[in-house]
Amino acid sequence: MPKQHAAPEHAAAISSFLAAQGLSHLRARKYGQMVIIESGPEADPIGHARLRRDTVHFWTLEVATHTGRWEKTGFRGLWQDLLKLLMADFPWTLARIE
Repeated sequence: MPKQHAAPEHAAAISSFLAAQGLSHLRARKYGQMVIIESGPEADPIGHARLRRDTVHFWTLEVATHTGRWEKTGFRGLWQDLLKLLMADFPWTLARIE
């Protein structure tokens, strides 16, 4: 079965969702199967988290470590539910980095 790719609409929806939650310092961009949540200058972005499309409806959640590497969390679900989980249980991953 071919891998599911993220669509530009997913990145736009995630950006809107984050902005509605007061996280306007974050933006989302599509990259292959993933939507990457990042901040900072576009030329040198800081990765915070990413959602990898697993099936038509389900995504997996990965977070950036302090070294900038990506770590799988083991969580899988709808992107809205994963973002709510991220904000509730891992809020430091979305904090403003200056």
